[in-house]
Amino acid sequence: MTAGRRADGADGADGAGPDGASDRILLRRMVFEGRHGVPDDERRTPQPIEVTVALEVSLAHAGRSDDLARSVDYSAVFDLVRRIVEERSFRLLEAIAETVATEILAMHPSVRAVAVTVDKPRVPLPGHIESAGVEIHRRRSKGLVEQPGPAPSPTDP
Repeated sequence: MTAGRRADGADGADGAGPDGASDRILLRRMVFEGRHGVPDDERRTPQPIEVTVALEVSLAHAGRSDDLARSVDYSAVFDLVRRIVEERSFRLLEAIAETVATEILAMHPSVRAVAVTVDKPRVPLPGHIESAGVEIHRRRSKGLVEQPGPAPSPTDP
């Protein structure tokens, strides 16, 4: 094997080097109004939910060609996350994050992995807290998404 070349023949020019380093598309702190929470009263009134996604995807071809078709369309990801947060209702932030990760990987085959952070600024706790949140990481494995268990099912609003 030549220096700088991976066992699979890639030389790192596709955005993934021999050490596994990769390119990322970041959509930070998207804010949507959603009806999520364990108590029923939290699901009655929309409240802000902040979502950040990091998509691990090769950006070398898009960078060289300046062609959106060689990348991931940010607006499509934004719309997907908006629909999940605003049109569905979940009890747990974990379920929101899992659904976002699963649907991004299903919709975008070029995305090798995704990290999703979901924050809820208005948490009903008896004291000061900026937000409560979760962060998950999901990776494609041989074309499939590695998941820890069954996909979450949304609750009715």
